[in-house]
Amino acid sequence: MDKLRTGKIGEDMAADFLKRSGYKIIERNFRCNIGEIDIIAIDKDVLVFVEVRTKNSSSFCPPQQTITLSKQKKLQKLSLFFLSNRKIENRDCRFDVVAIDLSRGKAGIELFKNAFW
Repeated sequence: MDKLRTGKIGEDMAADFLKRSGYKIIERNFRCNIGEIDIIAIDKDVLVFVEVRTKNSSSFCPPQQTITLSKQKKLQKLSLFFLSNRKIENRDCRFDVVAIDLSRGKAGIELFKNAFW
């Protein structure tokens, strides 16, 4: 399975998982010239920017550990752009990560709330 297809499958699984966990999905694949945010949702009263990481090989590193410091900074810039673009002020926000492992036949899904600043 190619990387693009794996990513799409992972994002669909993550969105379903988040909905079942009580999140309200407000946008998927928000794009601008800086990059892309996989999922933007609301969990209770908190606006959540969700990064989805999916792996389908038996690499040693779990998917959540593939988010580099530069990726975190990029997501922070993207979130600020989103907030400014939508004129959202005075709102609690956080970054969550959904890690999906497809390498063992049965999908493993793990949610990391407040994964980084």
